[in-house]
Amino acid sequence: MSSEASQGCTFAQKALARAASLETTEVGQIVDARPDLAFSHDNSAAIRQIWLRFGRDKVRDPGRMAITLDHAVPAPTTQHALNHAEIRRFVVEQGIESFFEAGDGICHQVLSEEALVLPGQLILGADSHTPHFGWMGAFGAGVGRSEMAAIWATGELWLRVPEAIEIEISGELQPWVSAKDLALEIIGRLGTDGGLYKSVEFTGAGIAKLSLSSRMTLANMMAELGCKCSYLQPDNAVFSYLARSSLRRQNTPNTVPGDEEIKAVAQQMARNALYPDANAPYEERHHFDAGKTESRVACPHTVDNTVAVGELSHVKVDQAFLGTCTNGRLEDIEIVHRILDGRTIAAGTRLLIVPASRRVLRAALRKGWIDDLLAAGAVLGTPGCGPCMGNHQGVLAPGEVCISSANRNFRGRMGTADAEIYLASPAVVAASAVAGRIASPADVLEK
Repeated sequence: MSSEASQGCTFAQKALARAASLETTEVGQIVDARPDLAFSHDNSAAIRQIWLRFGRDKVRDPGRMAITLDHAVPAPTTQHALNHAEIRRFVVEQGIESFFEAGDGICHQVLSEEALVLPGQLILGADSHTPHFGWMGAFGAGVGRSEMAAIWATGELWLRVPEAIEIEISGELQPWVSAKDLALEIIGRLGTDGGLYKSVEFTGAGIAKLSLSSRMTLANMMAELGCKCSYLQPDNAVFSYLARSSLRRQNTPNTVPGDEEIKAVAQQMARNALYPDANAPYEERHHFDAGKTESRVACPHTVDNTVAVGELSHVKVDQAFLGTCTNGRLEDIEIVHRILDGRTIAAGTRLLIVPASRRVLRAALRKGWIDDLLAAGAVLGTPGCGPCMGNHQGVLAPGEVCISSANRNFRGRMGTADAEIYLASPAVVAASAVAGRIASPADVLEK
């Protein structure tokens, strides 16, 4: 092999070698990879039309497929309803067991909760934020509709082994500062094309200090760096979570797995995990100290246009939005609940909360948080993508300003070209809803 092999391998090299049944791969090599899971969402109806042109009447491997209705739920138009009906028929006809209905939640969140993807595996999704699955040490990459149709037909897809960059994280986040702030700092420094078709591989002691939800946020946001995949080194916290989730899915609803059973499954997952070599051939290396990260906001209309939150205190907010595959988890709702405790939403500002999944919503309901947030004036949306891409449940009026916990602030992203979208952490979103302008948690909590 070349000198690259003697230098060691990146995570991406190892993951694609496994998926292609090869001993090793080189950067730039084209491989025929077999994904462990291929998923799509509301776009499955359009993918089906492409797949039909292959002349097939059965998908290659329904056991390696998952479909989620999440991008426009409940259906906001007749056309969306027709697409959903077509998908439901397709799922039954093809015997696809991993199907998640409207209201179950966002694909990335639900597939993580159900442990349908595991460390070291390859997951290809018809959604650009599939790098999300790097939170558990899986190779997740977004593909187009034609590519997904080819996977349905053949069970494989060719992929180019990407170059890789290492991002070392040290330190620990300060109170009210989150992984979203860290992600915005990274993107602000490296640019939206800083990881273009790269494997963005996180290392460093700071990763273990992040909650699992925070790791999901960090991996997910790297799609805005242009990456092919992202990767965080999995540890015992990841293995234990996935083991519990996997056993919960396999067992009867009222069966609680024992500690030894969880430990055994977690150990098996740990054995299958992949880690980059110490001398991996990284194209670039960067370092970020999480302890020095401050609350940041991405200004319209690009994600890398980031500034400190304090520079935007003059910006009035019409809508504050908490949700999406980036920041719609229980941890995020808890942060909003803490900031709104005993407070109400500012007059002239509305707060929209869309949980990432049914499981997240039910957990927040059990804790009493949803009732408190509704009492404070928040509006609750159906678990799913909601207004993130401007389908419904929060479309903006021309001239309005939204501060959002989502991942994109492109012009027209939330349905209206003449609106402005600022991206921020759940804490900043909540504080801004209370203040009626872009604000930090300190601005609100000190009063």
